[in-house]
Amino acid sequence: MRLALTLARDAAVAGEVPVGAVITLEGRVIATASNLTRTGNDPTAHAEIVAIRAAAESLGQERLEGCDLWVTLEPCAMCAGAIANARIARLYYAAPDPKGGGTEHGARVFDHSTCHHRPEVYAGLGEAEAAGLLRDFFRERRT
Repeated sequence: MRLALTLARDAAVAGEVPVGAVITLEGRVIATASNLTRTGNDPTAHAEIVAIRAAAESLGQERLEGCDLWVTLEPCAMCAGAIANARIARLYYAAPDPKGGGTEHGARVFDHSTCHHRPEVYAGLGEAEAAGLLRDFFRERRT
């Protein structure tokens, strides 16, 4: 999670919403990413999506079975769908997102009977730091 938090800080400096993601396989980092929605003018370029694409490219396959995803904010419904489709084994996220979350808030994608894969979900790792980064980022933009 430390690496994901570093990526989130870097994203904030670049003017992106501070979210970082890391994908590991058997303890080895295979992909890292941060939000790139503003940089790339791409509303789908959330950190999780960018990391999933990089991991699939790195492994040369569309399924990321056995992989862990570490992300600083609860994934939205779009990202939760991608996590399920990629067959990510475990999802670790730092801060909850009561308004936009899609795993344990909002859409709760993994709870639907139509969801074909449900990763193990672990929340709250690095929550205070991740939430602080987000609060500071949005506070600066409101003033």
